[in-house]
This record gives sequence, C-alpha cells and structure tokens, in this order.
Amino acid sequence: MSQFPQCENLSEQVESLLQLLHQEPALRTQDTFSVQSSLRKVVSPTFEIVFAGAFSAGKSMLINALLERELLYSAEGHATGTECYIAYAEPEAEKVILTFLSEAEICAQAEALSQRLGLTAQVRINQPEVINLLCQGSELIIQQEGGESKSERAKQAKALILLLEGFEANCDRIHNTDNATYSMEQFNFSNLKEAASYARRGSNSAVLKRVEYYCHHPLLQDGNILIDTPGIDAPVQKDAELTYRKIEHPDTSAVVCVLKPAAAGDMTKEETELLEAMRGNSGIRDRVFYVFNRIDETWYNTQLRQRLDGLVIAQFQDSSRVYKTSGLLGFYGSQIKHTSGSDRFGLNSIFAESVKGIDGKEDTPQFVNEFNRYCANSGKLSPSKFRISVNSYETPNENYIRILAEQGTSLIDQLIADSGIEEFRSAITKYLTQEKRPQLFATLANDLQPLCISLRKHYIDAQRELDSQPREIDAMKARELELLSQQLQQIGKEYATHIEAEVNAVVTNTCTAFEDDFRKLQARMIRRLDELLDTFSVSDAYSRATLSHHRNATAPLIAILVEALYYLANQLEDILVESCQEVTGSLFQRLIERVRKSEYYRNLYRLLGNDSGIEQQLKLLEKDVKQALISAARVECDRFVRESPRFYDEGTFSIYQFRQTLQQTSQGYDCESMVEAEPAIRQLLKLDFEPKVSATIRRNFRQTINQTLKTLLLPVANQQANDILQQYTQARAYLEQTLEQDVEEKIRRNERLLGELQDKITIYNQVITGINSCLQAMHLHEHLLPVVDRSSLISSSEKANIFNTNTDLTKTAYSNNTQNLLESSV
Repeated sequence: MSQFPQCENLSEQVESLLQLLHQEPALRTQDTFSVQSSLRKVVSPTFEIVFAGAFSAGKSMLINALLERELLYSAEGHATGTECYIAYAEPEAEKVILTFLSEAEICAQAEALSQRLGLTAQVRINQPEVINLLCQGSELIIQQEGGESKSERAKQAKALILLLEGFEANCDRIHNTDNATYSMEQFNFSNLKEAASYARRGSNSAVLKRVEYYCHHPLLQDGNILIDTPGIDAPVQKDAELTYRKIEHPDTSAVVCVLKPAAAGDMTKEETELLEAMRGNSGIRDRVFYVFNRIDETWYNTQLRQRLDGLVIAQFQDSSRVYKTSGLLGFYGSQIKHTSGSDRFGLNSIFAESVKGIDGKEDTPQFVNEFNRYCANSGKLSPSKFRISVNSYETPNENYIRILAEQGTSLIDQLIADSGIEEFRSAITKYLTQEKRPQLFATLANDLQPLCISLRKHYIDAQRELDSQPREIDAMKARELELLSQQLQQIGKEYATHIEAEVNAVVTNTCTAFEDDFRKLQARMIRRLDELLDTFSVSDAYSRATLSHHRNATAPLIAILVEALYYLANQLEDILVESCQEVTGSLFQRLIERVRKSEYYRNLYRLLGNDSGIEQQLKLLEKDVKQALISAARVECDRFVRESPRFYDEGTFSIYQFRQTLQQTSQGYDCESMVEAEPAIRQLLKLDFEPKVSATIRRNFRQTINQTLKTLLLPVANQQANDILQQYTQARAYLEQTLEQDVEEKIRRNERLLGELQDKITIYNQVITGINSCLQAMHLHEHLLPVVDRSSLISSSEKANIFNTNTDLTKTAYSNNTQNLLESSV
C-alpha cells in the first residue's frame, strides 16, 4: 500500500472504529469478524491464490501456462502431497527451496497406493527387495492396462513407481520422521532453471513435500503468491486434508478451482465438497475462478460438451469467472512457438525426455498426440484457412513435424487461442494487477458500512436525548415531577412482567434452581417409600387391628393391608407436606432476592423511599402458597389409602401376588402365620404404592404447584403494579425532598456524558475521514462511509424552530422593503 499514502494508517483507523463500537453496550453484539477478516486481506503484504482440484485435473499445467515457463511437474497419475509456493523475486534473486517428505510419510503413500492396486499391504521401503517387487508389480499392471496413461489404475501404478524411485534416488536427503529442507545452493544448482528441472523430474517430485519457487514474473508482483496443492482425492487422506486446510485458512485470499467435468462429464463428490468448503471461508468471498480444464475432450464428444454446458448453466450462471481451458495445449503451444524445424519443433529440446523410448524407438509425447488429434478431429480449424492432413502412414511425430513446417506460427496461434489459456491469463492478470486492490478495499468498506450506520445512529440518538434534557435545576425538577407518573407506571409494569417471567420459568421447567429443589422432593418421597416398605411391621399392624376389635383374637389379611395403607399414606403425606414447604420457601427466597437486585426496585426506592409493600406482599403470598400446597399434598396422599384401580385386575402380577399372599396367611389363625408372610405383604404394598407415588411426584403434584403459583401470584402482581401507580402523591412529596441534590447530580452526569459523547463523535469523524480519503484514492467514491455532521445532531423540533425563525425574518425584511418603496414613491 506504499503507493497510497492516504491508506498508511488504515489498520489503526479501523481498529479505533471497532474500539468505539465495543464501548457501546447496545452495539457489542454486532459481529466484527468479517471486518477483521477483510482488513487482514487489505493490509497483508501477500495475496495467496490457491489452485485446488482433483488429482490429474491439470492444476500444475495451468500454473505453468500462466507463467509461460515449466516450473511444476505435471503428469497424469502423479498425485503426491507436494505443496508448491510460487512468489516474486527479482531476476538476479530467483531461487528454489526444497522440503522432502519423511520416510514415514513416503511409506504411508506407498501403502495407500499398494492397497489400491491390490499389491502387498505392508510396505517396507527401506528393503530393496520389497521395492523391486512393488516396481515389478506396478510395471505388470501398466502392461495389462495397455500403457501408463490408459486407465486410472495404470496411472496409480506409475505414481507408485515414481514414489519408490524417488525414495531410492534421494534416500540420503530424507529423514526418518522429519521433513528435511535444502536450499538451491546445497544441490549446486546455479540458477532457477536447473533447480526447477530437478524438482519437475517425476521421481524427485514424488518425494517432495513442499517446493518454494521465487521467480520473476509480473503476475507475482504486489505480493501475489500462487499455491499448487495436492488433489482433493489424493490416495493418502492427509494429503487431501492439507488442501482443505489451505482453502479454509484465513490467509487464503482467492481460489482457482480446477474442475474435471469437461473430461469426466459430471462433478465428483469431492469436487462438490470442495465448492462447499470454499463457500464457507469468509476470507475468500467471491474471489473464486472456476476453470474447466481439459476442455479439448469436449471437442471430440458431443455428449460431453452438452453435459458441460448444462452444468455451467445450472450451477455457475451466477459467477462471472468461469473459464474453459486446455492447459496442456495452451502451455506447450506457447513453448513450441519459440522452436523451429531445426530442433524438430521441440522434440529435440522441450520433449527430449518424453521422446526417449525403449530399444532405441521413439515415443510420442502426450502433447504431440493431442496436437495431431486437434488438427484432425477438433473441428476448430477452418478448412479454407488450414489445409491439414494427418497421414496414417506417418508416425505421430512425423505428422507433427510436417504439419508445423507447413502451417507455421498461424496454426500455433490458433491452437493457443482455442486452448482458452490466453483468456484465462488475461482475466487473472487483469484481476491481480488492476481489480484486486480496489475490490479488497470495497469489501472492507461494505463490511464497515452497517457498523458505521449503527454507530452513527447511536451517537445521533444519544446526542439528541442528552440535548433534550433540561440544563437548569428548576427546569430539571419540573421535568422529573412531570415524568413521575410515567415512571411509577413503568416500575409497576416491570414488576408484574418480572413476576410473570419467574412463574413462567417454573411452569416451563427452565428455572434450574427450582428444578433442583423439586428433584430433591421427588428423591425424598422415593427414599421414604423405600424406608417405609423395608421397615413395615406386620406384627404391629396385626396388633393395631386386634385392638380395634375387642371380641376377636385374630385378624384377616385385609385388616393388615388396611392398617398398612393408612400407615404408608400418612407417613408419605408428612414428607410431601414438609418437602413442598421447603420448595416453596426456597422459591420465594430467590424471588425476593431477585426483586431486590432489580433496577425497577432501586428506582422505586428512589422515588418512594420504600418498596411500596412489595416484599411484605411476597411474604404473605408465600404463606398462601404454602397453605394451598399443604392442602393439596394432604388430598393427594389421602388418595393413597385406596388401592390402585388396576390392582385387582385379572392377569396382573398384583392380583397374582395378592392370591399367593392370601393363600399363605390363611394356613393358620394366629399372629405367627401372618408374620411369616411379611415379605409377601411388603411386596404387595410395593406393587400398589410405587405407581401411585410415581404418578404424584412426576405428574400430578408438579401440575398442582404450577397451577397454584399462576393462580395466586399473577393477579396479586398485577394488583401490586396498580398499587404502585396509586402512590403518586407520596412519591411526589418524597421526591420533592430529595430532588434538589438528585437533579444537580443528574445535570452534572448529563454534561459529563455529553462531553464524552462529543469526544467519541470527534474521534469517529476523524477515523471515517481517514478511511474515506483512502477509499477516494482508490476511486471508490460510491463506498464512502457516513460521518456525523452537525445537521444530523439537530432534532426535528429544533429544525422547525430554525425554519420558523428564518420565515419570520424573511417576512420582516419583506415588510420593511415594501414600506421603503412606498415612502420613496411618495
């Protein structure tokens, strides 16, 4: 940003603006992440453009084509975890830094590829015999598939061979677990070309983790860095994850998404996930270039072309950055443009390594095959301009040399134009050199706009509110007394609303403290029932039954059960009564504490000198609620005396247990036969009481509590709110006694707040003026941020007064002028 001195303090200005925002409690919830993200992009010295896509999509070839020099290794089937960074350097400072994979990482890649190919699962790459076996197996697969580029399986086999060869060739530079880094000089390379040639070699590239190129190209100026990443469907999962991490990283500023539907026909699952990941990074925004590479495949297949056109219309019609390219044809087309027949149009130079075949026979480079195919079948060449024949009796290389010798550079120019590379290079060059900076600043301004609008409105409203306050003691006193009735009404409303919210929290189970207390009540009831069942004495029940009947010396099972039912019901009633009193006491204690801490309670004391009987009323309510719940608890537990409705139903376990117990107790007529059946009687009581107690504590009694609270508290709270309003006379008398001192303090406070607010507005305007000067330097006049001008701080009533005053002055001046004219005419 050195070329824009108006923007030197942009970072500090934006930070000052964010600090102003955070100083206002009402505005702290506003999200500032997007502002901070866009600010980082603006002030960052680098702009990272990540090339992402599936393996073999042509990312590396596309970068080579952009820079018009062969830096990156590119071959079908080659998928490693290599990251390539390409940054700017002056011509004399060009260099390469190489970082190798560790032996453990190479081993993981080799195992993944071996498993895909169905070779040995455990790979020990430090054993030469294992490497030889894997290479032989891979060579066999390539022969079975008909060549190393004939299928995905063959490409993967070639990738495994390159990986193993790379390990063998560079084992002295590879550490067991660490990633070793070497400079260009450590390899005795004298220039970038030699170093890049080493890194491009397939076997070397396969074992490199990271390559950093520093080269001279105008596209890389202004901090632009091109990053080539592993394929999103790389055989080793962590390599694919590396690409996703890079896309989601906040330093990533733009993405060139290289897609394969031109050759494959449809988007893969991995490509769809890639698009979703890009949309989730707020640092990228709309800075995405969609490149459908290998477009030449659609020239020979109408169905592929139609499917690609449909895909672009359906999913990418909203993007203006969609390009169709053939990186292979575009790059090598630009390279052979500088060759001639003397080196067979690059076969002896550019393609020298590819031409070398087995047994002295010449191989055909991939570009040559595609070139011949382009000339013969693409339909791109006008017959009137290009009369070309691809002869079957000539080898592909012979056809290639002859055609170029006949047609010259005009054919090469047409090839480059049809490849789409020039269009893509022009678009990305224009963006990076002309559009990038203004768009980054525009994005920052757009992110700042809503924050500035909110802050400006907040300042204007606060200024007008403070300006509307009286500044004289008498006027302030009169205003306070005028507002007294409204304040009392508001306090009453807030109190009633508070009580309603507290009761509703209990009813909807969102009051954590009450839930804890009620769970304790439930636990006490369950625990007490277990204790009563465990300690129930048949002997005592038998004794009470015979004491009730003086003429009888024995008692039936029914009499024992009756005594048990009364005993258990009454004991449980005692626990429920005691527990509901504790729950109610805790609830009202919390309620009173929360009322005391509320703002309306403090305001009520300020206006009345007391709480208008709120606390006393709540204590009376506590007694009423306790009494109501005690009555409800007694009614609830009194019902325990009756057996459950289904207790005697046929087919239930309870009736079966009852019959078994009756059969056991009817064996004799003394107390001993009854006592012997005590375990069975306890089990019978458990079957009856557990469902009844569970229904009470889990359903019935909670509803009783909720309904009692709503019925008793809400009407009283509304009545209390009305009573507060009726205290106007007492409040006025009390307020007049204390108002003098309060008013003086309020005036001083308003003056202090007004001074602080004016300081904030001054800082805000200074910051916005600085940011706007930067935006104006970038010619972004439509993105200027709003300042707080003097006219905005004048209220509508003040504007009306000013208008009326100006109107009166105009009328007076008009009247005087008329009088003067009359006098002069006389």
